[in-house]
Amino acid sequence: MSPTRRAVIAGSAVSALAGCPGQRSDASSDEEHTTETSAMTRDRPLLSFDRDIASLREETIAGGFGPDSIPSIDEPVFAEAAAVQLDEGAIIFGVVRGGDVRPYPQDILVYHEIVNDVLDGDPVAITYCPLTGSVTGFDRGSTTFGVSGDLINNNVVMFDRDTESRWPQILSTATEGPYRGRSLREFNVSWTTWSRWRDVYPDTRVLTKDTGHVRDYGVDPYGSYNPPSGYYRDDSSPMFPVLYFDDRYLRKRSFIGVRTAEAAAAVERSYLREVGILEVDLRGDFGVLLHDSTLDVAYAYRRPENEEVLLDADSGTVATRNGTYPVSEVPFDPLVSMDVMWFGWIGFYPSSAVYGSA
Repeated sequence: MSPTRRAVIAGSAVSALAGCPGQRSDASSDEEHTTETSAMTRDRPLLSFDRDIASLREETIAGGFGPDSIPSIDEPVFAEAAAVQLDEGAIIFGVVRGGDVRPYPQDILVYHEIVNDVLDGDPVAITYCPLTGSVTGFDRGSTTFGVSGDLINNNVVMFDRDTESRWPQILSTATEGPYRGRSLREFNVSWTTWSRWRDVYPDTRVLTKDTGHVRDYGVDPYGSYNPPSGYYRDDSSPMFPVLYFDDRYLRKRSFIGVRTAEAAAAVERSYLREVGILEVDLRGDFGVLLHDSTLDVAYAYRRPENEEVLLDADSGTVATRNGTYPVSEVPFDPLVSMDVMWFGWIGFYPSSAVYGSA
């Protein structure tokens, strides 16, 4: 097979499995769902984690500061790409939603961790935790999210300002408050570089440093991603206790996490970049992860039964039985994937199926 054409055929995988999922704890008895159907929460919780909510709540620690000491950005200001000075290799977190195409620079979010924004008319929160290298987006309904000051497994615990329920970002499920046991509605956020994003979306509007707060946005207090240094080095240690230690990979290795209500999987980002396409077993669901070489990001989908998927890495297109599509627009049910450090994901999901080069 040509190295630029890689296939997943129904029932087959293109990679060896480095770890196998185990049985998760049944956390349903610990749920306290509200009777209200919320625009920000799912009808079915994401309960694929391996410990019940009560035990996770006991693992909550104070990060050394109180609620809103790390201030969210609640009135974001954007500018045209030409008006923004960013290094070519600067990390940005990009979102395309309807007609809105927006990158959120990492050097701003490292000081705020949450941006409460509106995309395509929908209230959303773009979230980044520097301690676990995790980024994802949430629908927020009528509320806004803030940084509580607490941590679980080094991961930021958010709170919604309507009910003050506590939401660990990676878990996406409330551990305390009226929403305990409910899971947020998530969407994908692309972890890429400014030059890659600008080349694909030259008319993008960029989050600016006009945040209403005085911060030294040119200096990351934790180190650098490009090149990796300080806290972001693969072999450096987390700042706070972890839920679970797994030495199959260096603690800060970059992974892509995917999970459903039944199972979770972790895919080494560099490995997906190498193979291009990968099928992961999610206990009955088969997820297909596709690498987009233009943005250097992953897209995840549920593969329909008996469907064949062929990736052309050169053109960035995927062929299915029904046609050929860009990697970002394959007409399968999408799965939310999350960029995250190895220890951050495996601490919450130690039973994950793990795919990688080691």
